[in-house]
Amino acid sequence: MRTKWTIGTVAASGILAAGIAVLMASSAFAHCDTTSGPVIPEAKAALEKGDVTPILKWVKKDSEAEIKAAFTKAVAVRAKGPEAQELADQYFLENLVRLHRAGEGAPYTGIKDEPVEPIVAMADKALVEGSADEMIERISGHMAATINEKFARVLEAKKNKDKSVEAGREYVEAYVIYMHYVENIHSAIMSAGGQSVEAGEGAPVHKH
Repeated sequence: MRTKWTIGTVAASGILAAGIAVLMASSAFAHCDTTSGPVIPEAKAALEKGDVTPILKWVKKDSEAEIKAAFTKAVAVRAKGPEAQELADQYFLENLVRLHRAGEGAPYTGIKDEPVEPIVAMADKALVEGSADEMIERISGHMAATINEKFARVLEAKKNKDKSVEAGREYVEAYVIYMHYVENIHSAIMSAGGQSVEAGEGAPVHKH
C-alpha cells in the first residue's frame, strides 16, 4: 500500500528521525554521562532523600542489585561529613552512569561537565514543556532550508554539466551530496518504523 506524505509530514518525521535517531545512535545517548543530562541531577536528589527507587529506571534489571548496593554504601559514607559526602556521591554517580551506559551497549568514559548537543537539549526541553511542536518546527525548517540549498546547487550545476569535464564533475559532486542527504533522511524514517515517501514500501534505494 502506498502512502503519500505531505511535505510537512516528511519534514517533521524525516528530520526528527534523521536528526535525533542518527545523532543518538552516533553518540550512544552520551548526554546521560554529562552533569547537565537527566541522570545525574535525579541521582543527586535521590541521595539527598536516601531513596534509590526513583533512579532504578536508569539501569537494566540485571544491574539493579549492584546499584542498590552502591547506593547503600554511598548513603552510609556521606553521613560522615562534607568531604566523605563528596567522595561518596562521586562513587555512586560513577557507578550509576557506568551501569546505565553498559545497558545501552556503550563504554563508560567518565562523567563530563559539558553542555549537551543542541538537538538533545531541544528534545529534553520539549519533554519538559509537554510539546514537540517548537522542536518540530525548528528542525523541519532547518531540514527544508538544507534540502533547498543542496537542490539549488545541483540545479545550477546541471546547466553546465556537458560544457566540460570539470563542469561535469562539479555537477556529479553536487548531485551525490544532494542525493545522499535525502537518502539518509529516508533511511532514518524507515529505520524508525516510518513509511516510504511516495514510492511505497520497499522502494529501491539509489546507489552511487
